[in-house]
Amino acid sequence: MTFSEAAQFLSATPIDNLQPAQWADLGCGNGLFTTVLSARLHSGSNIYAVDKRLPSSLQTANNEITITPVKADFVEDDLALYGLSGILMANALHYVKNKTALLQKLKTYLLPDAIFIIIEYDTTRANQWVPYPVPFTELQELFAANGFQHVQKTGERKSLYQSGRMYVCLVKT
Repeated sequence: MTFSEAAQFLSATPIDNLQPAQWADLGCGNGLFTTVLSARLHSGSNIYAVDKRLPSSLQTANNEITITPVKADFVEDDLALYGLSGILMANALHYVKNKTALLQKLKTYLLPDAIFIIIEYDTTRANQWVPYPVPFTELQELFAANGFQHVQKTGERKSLYQSGRMYVCLVKT
């Protein structure tokens, strides 16, 4: 996916940061969605780009945004990233076996009105690249069971790697 495609995919997802905010991109991979997020945040914001294997360089689309690389396993490690306005997980949640335990941990990092942006494959079929799939209907149930009442799909696109689709959604308490 290119920067333009990723930006278009996220374009309908509201990110209402009218002031500097602290975000985390968990499982940031090559940093594509970190860069897209940086274009949407208010000047003075910071994004913690968390991954087991950080890319050689993380770029910001806005020079007034700081990207802080964090080499860690977001499932196993205590990240101590408190006071977050939002968490982005792009194609990362499907690597997590115990999603409920992860959400309980992540809730401790969030401010009261924080949001999640989740990008996932809308499939129930596991494979080596998507070992623990989380189709949208299951994501809704997962977040509702963990105290998040608002789960809204804000975009869809055809998956290049599977016959199905990908979705992006916004999750709020």
